[in-house]
Amino acid sequence: MGRSPQESRKALSKRRRVQVHQVQLKEHPDLKGHQEESTPEWINFERKTHLHSPRKQALPPRTEKMAVDQDWPSVYPVAAPFKPSAVPLPVRMGYPVKRGVPMAKEGNLELLKIPNFLHLTPVAIKKHCETLKDFCTEWPAALDSDEKCEKHFPIEIDTADYVSSGPSIRNPKARVVTLRVKLSSLNLDDHAKKKLIKLVGERYCKATDVLTIKTDRCPLKRQNYDYAVYLLTVLYHESWKTEDWEENKTEADMEEYIWTNSSSEKNILATLLQIQAAEKNLDVDKEQLLGTKEVEDYKKSVVSLKNEGDNENTLSQYKESVKRLLNLT
Repeated sequence: MGRSPQESRKALSKRRRVQVHQVQLKEHPDLKGHQEESTPEWINFERKTHLHSPRKQALPPRTEKMAVDQDWPSVYPVAAPFKPSAVPLPVRMGYPVKRGVPMAKEGNLELLKIPNFLHLTPVAIKKHCETLKDFCTEWPAALDSDEKCEKHFPIEIDTADYVSSGPSIRNPKARVVTLRVKLSSLNLDDHAKKKLIKLVGERYCKATDVLTIKTDRCPLKRQNYDYAVYLLTVLYHESWKTEDWEENKTEADMEEYIWTNSSSEKNILATLLQIQAAEKNLDVDKEQLLGTKEVEDYKKSVVSLKNEGDNENTLSQYKESVKRLLNLT
């Protein structure tokens, strides 16, 4: 009887199978003298397994070959993890077990977790400075004071770099950029200055006349710097624009109270003219009335009361100025 297709495939697969010859390790011709008592091992000739020679001995650490006057920046030229074989110091770190001493530097993972400054030794810093001197220019002799520096370079940029212990040297707070500039150093008229102050809101300090712009929206420091400069540029140009609705501003819409052509000036002028008319003194000029000391004191008290709000000091000044103006003292 003939074979079934399944049996034929099994027979063909069996004929194609490679027979692997194995011999005991003690019978191998290249391993004469091997102890008879050793456990027999097998060599697979089909897989071309070879016996390896004994491992070479490890070289001594670099610290044992270092000279006393070793050039340290060549050992640690850049920032790198702690290398116990390259640091000739008996550094120990870790929790002391059973009142013993901390672990030695060899195989100490605690020394690998923290950043080190072995690449920033005084000698390395001195070499870096000497190299960078060729690319630096001398400080301008004309900028011999802070006032001159502030005049010629009014924009101040503040950034910060952080060194922390962690898996990454990046710190998200390092992307923050702070821009400071005095409004007096910008070319602004009265309308532009008031509009810019209105646009920036609390970012402007009236006491120091400093505008502060802080940017942290972008992931990189350079991007935040460009964004801060862009914001300052846009604010400057927008403040110079005069919209149609700005011409319809009333006295209540003003950022600060202005005495000139105000209702207070008109009312006090009318009151003084009535007093002069009652005294039959008709040859009095309006400019002369507004230039008196009593009117100037009244003007200052009204402006401070409108701009600073009601408090004990402003109300007291307003009271005394009115009494002097009307000769009630």
